[in-house]
Amino acid sequence: MRIGHAALAAALSLAACESQADKAAEQKADAVEAQAERAADALEAQADAMDRAGDVAAAGALERKADEIEEAGDREADAIERQAGKQN
Repeated sequence: MRIGHAALAAALSLAACESQADKAAEQKADAVEAQAERAADALEAQADAMDRAGDVAAAGALERKADEIEEAGDREADAIERQAGKQN
């Protein structure tokens, strides 16, 4: 019976480690997404100012760049989470 308890304790310990690793990866992915969002928001604010100033072409270019930054952040965050999933 002691072997069964030891195996159960080891399994629970391993599950707790995986859970902590998953949480760490999720936090890192969230930070990547948040940073990309902040950068994109700053570009969008610049785009709005350019649009108000009448420079529609430059505003559009900044909007596209903001979209690219957000998408890249999402891809990087997804990759972090996928990599964490592979390690478990």
